[in-house]
Amino acid sequence: MPIQELGASPARESPPAEAELAGGLSEIALSLQDVSLEFPVYSTETRSLKHVLMRSVTGGNLRRRRLGASVLALSEINLRVFHGERVALIGHNGAGKSSFLRLVSGIYEPTGGEFTAFCTVYPMIQKAFITSPELSGKMAIKGHYLLMNGNLRGFEEFYDDVVSFSGLGDYVRLPIKTYSDGMAARLLFSLLTGLRHDCLALDEGIGAGDSSFYEKAEQRLDEFVRSAGTLLLASHSDQLLQRFCTRGLVFDQGKIVFDGPVGDALTCYHESHC
Repeated sequence: MPIQELGASPARESPPAEAELAGGLSEIALSLQDVSLEFPVYSTETRSLKHVLMRSVTGGNLRRRRLGASVLALSEINLRVFHGERVALIGHNGAGKSSFLRLVSGIYEPTGGEFTAFCTVYPMIQKAFITSPELSGKMAIKGHYLLMNGNLRGFEEFYDDVVSFSGLGDYVRLPIKTYSDGMAARLLFSLLTGLRHDCLALDEGIGAGDSSFYEKAEQRLDEFVRSAGTLLLASHSDQLLQRFCTRGLVFDQGKIVFDGPVGDALTCYHESHC
């Protein structure tokens, strides 16, 4: 499928062609051109409006409209991500990282611009399941396997691996809604990293649970990155980002203000040089 040449973003430090040559990457995984994401706020009372915005995790800026208000979560996003890239999403809470992950995962639709995904992006975002919390852990595992493979050949081996790695034991037979946040995060992480994915969107996913699981999760993620395609990782841990990522995107008020090597991106963020 032909790809239109994207205009270079003013904030971009490495043009797409240079990144392609430097990393030996040739296939585009994600393409965003002038993409924006805006949420209407259906409230006319100031108190209610403030309450909604306080609880919002979208980032961006408040816009007042004739018929109400909206939050501009993402704006002027011009970006290409290549297959095999490991991209760090950097920024303070509410800067737009989670909104970006939800958009590229297909959870949100852009309200402006053009977004094309040339691979399936699997989200691991804020410990949220893409299945019903009424299901048992076992049924969720089976549903995920069927969704990925279209059949149950090899399911028992996959199931045993997920249960063993997550450490759920007999809790796997209980509804997910009864799980603690840590249990749900361990199950979801085990599911998503148990099979090969073209692209994984990860938002602080391995920080849940005890220290022993964190160490196991780091090792498993390391193996996943080596065998999988593309990684989009949002985290406040510089060590984690530098370990797994080579490219960094710095978000601020819904915009990408820096795009370049992850070390330079972290310096830009911490020293406010973006």
